[in-house]
Amino acid sequence: MSIVRNTTEEQPLLFAAIVTGLICTALGLIFEWAEALFYVAILICGTPIIFGAILGVLEDHDITADVLVAIAIVAANLIGEYEAAAEISVIMQIGAFLEKATVGRANAQLMKLENLTPKLARVVSGAETGMVPIDKVKLGDIVRIAPGETIPVDGIVRSGNSSVDTSMLTGESVPVDVSVGDRVSSGTTNLYGSMDVEIDRVGADATAARMARMLELASANRSRIVRTADRWAVYIVAIALSVAVLTLAVTGDAYRAVTVLVVFCPCALILATPTAIMAAAGNLSKRGVLVKNGNALEDLARTDIVLMDKTGTLTTGSMACVGFESTSDVDAEDLSRLVSSLESLSEHPLGKAIAAIGGSSRVEDFVYRPGQGVEGIVEGRRVFAGNPRYLREVCPEGLDAALSKGSMKERDGFTVVYAGIDGRTAGFAVVSDTVKSGSKKAVRNLQDLGLQTIMLTGDSEPVAKRVSSSLGMNDVVWECLPEDKLRTVEIVKKEHPTCMVGDGLNDAPSLKLADVGISMGAMGSGFARDSSDIVFLDDDIGKLDGVIRMSRRTLLTIKTGIAFSLILNSCAMILAVMGIMGPVAGALVHNIGSVIVIIAAAMLLRYDCWSTPTPVGSASASSA
Repeated sequence: MSIVRNTTEEQPLLFAAIVTGLICTALGLIFEWAEALFYVAILICGTPIIFGAILGVLEDHDITADVLVAIAIVAANLIGEYEAAAEISVIMQIGAFLEKATVGRANAQLMKLENLTPKLARVVSGAETGMVPIDKVKLGDIVRIAPGETIPVDGIVRSGNSSVDTSMLTGESVPVDVSVGDRVSSGTTNLYGSMDVEIDRVGADATAARMARMLELASANRSRIVRTADRWAVYIVAIALSVAVLTLAVTGDAYRAVTVLVVFCPCALILATPTAIMAAAGNLSKRGVLVKNGNALEDLARTDIVLMDKTGTLTTGSMACVGFESTSDVDAEDLSRLVSSLESLSEHPLGKAIAAIGGSSRVEDFVYRPGQGVEGIVEGRRVFAGNPRYLREVCPEGLDAALSKGSMKERDGFTVVYAGIDGRTAGFAVVSDTVKSGSKKAVRNLQDLGLQTIMLTGDSEPVAKRVSSSLGMNDVVWECLPEDKLRTVEIVKKEHPTCMVGDGLNDAPSLKLADVGISMGAMGSGFARDSSDIVFLDDDIGKLDGVIRMSRRTLLTIKTGIAFSLILNSCAMILAVMGIMGPVAGALVHNIGSVIVIIAAAMLLRYDCWSTPTPVGSASASSA
């Protein structure tokens, strides 16, 4: 509403006006000789409201609550109730100040994203060297980051070791150790050692730039419930004016009519809602959760089904070797050492997963065969690793026995890499996508909140069932192409308010279609982030239940505030029509009630939605 047109920069001026208005009003009420000070309070606090209402009608063609407030101030003056006009003016500005202060505080964390990166980068290798403007750096340039500096670019560490403070992006207070080969993001802080970083993302693709774009989207969107409140304000203004005119016509008492206008102004309805939305968004931003669209908090509170992508969301998306099984006279420990040493030279994802278990023996005569496997000499023995077709060519002996056992693992949803030694199949390695450490607890917490959980994945049925079973998911849909995920969301959405959680390019259409789309912000696709309403900046799926608690608490706070305001105003209006309550008392009752509602909404800034032991307004789970 236009009552609150003041910018954050204007807050000191508004505060000074309020203090002056309060002093003038108090002196006018205490001393007869100071009654003229009511005019001062009306001038400095009431005039902006009146002009704001006029501009809103003339420029925006928008009839909002400040129209009713302006009419009440003017009417109070016309009948000589200057103290009432002064009180209305001052208390309304107090409400506006509280809302602006709360919104400003809530926005502070979000606004920091706009200034995450320095304006200059120290380039030590590139077309230009020295302190180069950030918009002039190029892909492949090497940038040196000194201890204590904010990292200006996205890239890969090429030299040096350090710890990086990522709290600005993720909300995590524990620094992340980085060394050669690790990725660092713009906007984070290098704490200790000097590092040289090779730039691999510039301009709009850089992390800080993407976060800034999300901030712009967040600022540009208004919550649906705010728009609803605006529509209510129009009706309430019409009702209040009608009751005031009718009261004047029946009783002939202008004081009663003015009091009706004063007490029935829907200021709490308008002020409390954006305060609650922004307070909740600001609270979540401190925990690494970016709310791009206020609608999401309203819609998420009503959600009863959560659809979740598997890879990158519930799992890490990276393969890990979970063990070796011998099918020959070579024991599993020796097989593990020989094969992991061999795979240390491989660039294949499966090979890297196997190599990660730590084989350190020297490899000679290494050969990579695309689409088949690898071979080499390890500890004086020729070692092979690859698919069954390759092993059939180089190590046919013992292969059938290995295939018999390996196929059982594959039916359970694991990936199997077969291994041979000196021309004979010796066993196999078992590889699997790694479930995120907090995924199982996250699923359980969602179900405790009354939500049904469904996993969507492009993996085969065995893999899908193994992962969903280990997580305790209610249901799973496998072998999903992007259009299959989209169709599933469309079907579920027809019957249930639906939330979709994903991270990849193939999830973007589903995130956009769902009532609420939530994406992983650190490793997820830019398309997924741009298509979602809420972004987890640190990819922590364990935060989802807390976000849902926050959304439910926010909606409950808004509804309670609206109900309280309407009941209070209705009671006061009845008293005004009966002549029991005058304009001064009406102004106090109404505006104090509005301030109470605003303060209640502001408390969302301190609400700890992750330590809440019981669900807030849990939804009933339904079957999809």
